[in-house]
Amino acid sequence: MRQEITADDYVIRVHADPEAIDASAWDTLLATQAAPTPFMRHAYLLAMQRSESAVPDTGWAPQIITVEAAGMLLAATVLYLKSHSYGEYVFDWAWADAYRRHGLKYYPKLLGAVPFTPVPGTRLLAGSDALRDLLVQVIHQLAQSGKLSSAHVLFGDDSDRAAFERAGWLLREGVQFHWTQDEARPITDFADLLSRLQRDKRKKIQQERRRVGEQGVTFTVHEGAAIPTALWDFFYRCYTLTYAAHHSTPYLTREFFAQMQSTMARHWVMFVAHRAGAPIAASLVAIDPERRAAWGRYWGCTEPLPCLHFEACYYQPLAWCLANGYQRFEGGAQGEHKMARGLLPVRTGSAHWLRDERFAAAVADFLASEGQGIEQYVDELRERSPFKAGETPQP
Repeated sequence: MRQEITADDYVIRVHADPEAIDASAWDTLLATQAAPTPFMRHAYLLAMQRSESAVPDTGWAPQIITVEAAGMLLAATVLYLKSHSYGEYVFDWAWADAYRRHGLKYYPKLLGAVPFTPVPGTRLLAGSDALRDLLVQVIHQLAQSGKLSSAHVLFGDDSDRAAFERAGWLLREGVQFHWTQDEARPITDFADLLSRLQRDKRKKIQQERRRVGEQGVTFTVHEGAAIPTALWDFFYRCYTLTYAAHHSTPYLTREFFAQMQSTMARHWVMFVAHRAGAPIAASLVAIDPERRAAWGRYWGCTEPLPCLHFEACYYQPLAWCLANGYQRFEGGAQGEHKMARGLLPVRTGSAHWLRDERFAAAVADFLASEGQGIEQYVDELRERSPFKAGETPQP
């Protein structure tokens, strides 16, 4: 089912299923954006749907906007009607609770995001500011016509932020921790990276890595189509154990990873820990071979050992990135502890519209205060750089 609106010479459609959209046209448009990521590829979004990971029954009802003219896809964005706030990583539980306490419905809301994926990148796929502005207008129209409480677009790029700012949306900032190659003095390998860290940080990493080795743990690295189904099965077992340890339910189904293996294998690298001849842990990293970027995504273990998480999720991927000429490694959402391992603070952004003017004003006040706190927090973090004086990477 889809909705269709004609605006001037454009045909604007709202799709309930990514399968209704031409995959080649979508990926071609994505490739022209300032910050494309594999998580916005058609195959990734379709896998979310086909695997029943992000579908209406799990609280994610797709509302994908496309803008066409003369049969050509000119602009698009991914939206979902959400009946909860799980799997978003930009927390609005307090806003929902405030609505509830005043007898108002916060859900469903309209969300622009990649499900369960806190990776910054372009959200408004468009070739001009005018088309981005049109997408923002359509998002607003959808929220208004559906009498929704609010609309939110998460982890957008600078051009997205500018479009929402022009439309008067509320802007929010967050912080993640990324490693970026030093363009002025490129880091050659993991030993070179360690040499640029402050002595206490370097010693701690060396101690952690030595401890993993002393427990008899070794690693193998498996890339793309060379990852066998048996390892995907083992990885998924580890992935579910991570959720079980936190008394929660996995967001992604085994079928989702089967789809990744069959349609997007080249975008994945798996690091597998072995002990006494058997696998005991795995971490899965997404990659963009063209843009030389990597993203730490999932991990788990069958045998918890001290320091194993740091080795599997940071040291092994960073060493691989350096060995393969990658320029960026993003460690995922939150986690100030990542700084001690060479990842530095990076601002992220989101945009928000709330129908109720009273709540919008209250949220605006909150975001102004929160933004000042984020500013101070980032300044403090930068003063605590793990790198030696003069060695902080300059991307």
